[in-house]
Amino acid sequence: MSTYSQAGVDIDAGDRAVELMKAHLKRARRPEVVGDIGGFAGLFDISSLKKFDRPLLATSTDGVGTKTEIARAMGKYDTIGEDLVAMVVDDLVVCGAEPLFMTDYIAVGKVFPERIAEIVSGIAKGCEKAGTALIGGETAEHPGLLAEDEFDIAGAATGAVDAKNVLGADRVMAGDVLIAMPASGLHANGYSLVRHILKKQNLSLDTHVAELGKTLGEALLTPTEIYALDALALIKTLGDELHAFSHITGGGLAANTARVLPGHLTATFDRATWALPLEMGYLASVGGVPQEDMERTWNCGIGMVAIVSAAAADRTLSSLSARGMKAWVAGSVAVGNGASALEGTFQPR
Repeated sequence: MSTYSQAGVDIDAGDRAVELMKAHLKRARRPEVVGDIGGFAGLFDISSLKKFDRPLLATSTDGVGTKTEIARAMGKYDTIGEDLVAMVVDDLVVCGAEPLFMTDYIAVGKVFPERIAEIVSGIAKGCEKAGTALIGGETAEHPGLLAEDEFDIAGAATGAVDAKNVLGADRVMAGDVLIAMPASGLHANGYSLVRHILKKQNLSLDTHVAELGKTLGEALLTPTEIYALDALALIKTLGDELHAFSHITGGGLAANTARVLPGHLTATFDRATWALPLEMGYLASVGGVPQEDMERTWNCGIGMVAIVSAAAADRTLSSLSARGMKAWVAGSVAVGNGASALEGTFQPR
């Protein structure tokens, strides 16, 4: 006789994980959500889109890459879900869309219900921070493909924007300024380089790093900042004077900003307007990472960039400051070749 449990799949554990999730999911709702979690599909009432002249749906999907390995090694699973939400919803606001709802996918070698609930608690917290509903998801047990303590997570979100309000390269003009919003840490990019440094330098995640004031593992698990509500507030405040956003993810600051530039303009960041975050400076130093490679891999301290008219720069900073975001003018846009670059030297710490 062969059973599913003998094959390594524990249905009862999966059911218990779902029950444990429900307490966390209550925080990640919006009035438009129809029904409860547990059906075959999530339902969301989009009748509110009638207010748009030409409603466009925007969609994004992503994961958190090898940062999951840091969470696994640390045995800490309650923050990685925030990273997932950030990586997905903040790609939506770049085009001006309000993130409406999200679904997640969690693949594990073995279902440990409490661990799944911890991961989902982070996703729910992230959705709450973004004003986004978590309307469904899937947990898959993959014995034989993943070790019992291995896992991966991915998610997808849908948002909406009126066609006349879509942000992007066609709105950016020479003379615009680059408003930088600070990153909370490494976010969820460049962890393959991080893990290479850890292995090559024989560094332990439990090592207390004096200049960081915490262990290396704690620093590396700092959740990704979620900018969705800050960005939406700017859209409402600035109107046509807000031209574009750039979410700084894989590829670094220059490459991601270039994605929202027209071919005849160049964006230049002045490194002297901010200091390199301590954890990135530490990793680059102990790992011997060249500055050029570091800047192509990590966010270097900026998680989101707003490109606005020069006349709106002060109002942009005031709006973000009122929300607790210490943003700054980090550069400008000029006639060029569609590229983006960093110049100058980072402020000393």
